[in-house]
Amino acid sequence: MRITSNKGVAILVTLAFMALSITATLELHRRARVSVSTTALSRDRLLLEQMAETGVQAAQALLLKDMTVNDIDTMRDLWADPEMISELLGELSFENGTLEVIITDEMSRLQINALVQFPEGRQFNETQRELWDRLLLYWIETKEIQDVDIPTLINSLKDWLDSGDDDAITGLSGAESEYYEDLDPPYAPANGPIRHLSEMGRIKGFTSALLKGQDETEGLEGYLTVFGLQADAEAESNWNGRININTAGLPVIAALLPVESRDLAESIFQYRQELEQSDALDALSAPKWYQNAPGAADVEIDPNLISLVSDVFRIESRAILNDTTVSVTTILHRRQARNSGRWVCKALRWQTK
Repeated sequence: MRITSNKGVAILVTLAFMALSITATLELHRRARVSVSTTALSRDRLLLEQMAETGVQAAQALLLKDMTVNDIDTMRDLWADPEMISELLGELSFENGTLEVIITDEMSRLQINALVQFPEGRQFNETQRELWDRLLLYWIETKEIQDVDIPTLINSLKDWLDSGDDDAITGLSGAESEYYEDLDPPYAPANGPIRHLSEMGRIKGFTSALLKGQDETEGLEGYLTVFGLQADAEAESNWNGRININTAGLPVIAALLPVESRDLAESIFQYRQELEQSDALDALSAPKWYQNAPGAADVEIDPNLISLVSDVFRIESRAILNDTTVSVTTILHRRQARNSGRWVCKALRWQTK
């Protein structure tokens, strides 16, 4: 009986050892697979980051090249031509993966920070206030948005931007510190320029539905920018609020027009598209080209609101490989170097995700 028992124990010990060995082997294989998978993902991501950065460099080259052939900026320029961008990317040698690049004019949007007069930042810039009023009115009517009060939005935005008067609420519907401190969780208003567009969602009245859109309705966010800071002759920085009418979207063109002429926005927008398609781009070099649109002969847009050139652009470079995507979004300031006179691009913001 003792011999049989010992044999049984030996068998059990052997089986236990084999089970442990198998478990250990399987765990080693699992860790090896995870290690290989992690290494592959890291390798792919590194490659994609390099590809996306290359896309930004290609976009920068187009922006600089464009300055040598054009005096104005339009939607038919090199940087805005999808075929030109595709052709340029096709010359880049990538064995694996795909690269997509989109360049948009940041100066085709409303400059949020131009709503108040900096550097004091305590008073409305009246032309910009009227611009906001017209944009929001057009947006609410065409998008059929309910329960939005325009004075509340404009006054609250002004109170968020202004400085030195945190106890002075604009109008009857603005919002200073007392309003935001009563929220859950509480926070303080910036009382200064907005640095990131996402900050708009913290301002009274600017809901996610209004800014980012809802269901099939687009958001207002795509027509706003925090960029456009300029240095004036006295070396003071400010936002001049000028919008490139040659690249502005339909809602922005509607906002630029006097209220009584707003129904001509689509006519002006379509007329510009016709000029672009017919390559009659010289017509867009005249500051009042919009008056040649059908029905717009008597329209007058405040010259302090528009320009024909742009110096800030948004580049979105997206690289894809093996179900992994890396996107780089950067804002470039195209300017002429003081010393050399050469055109250069300076990154104002760079985001990788």
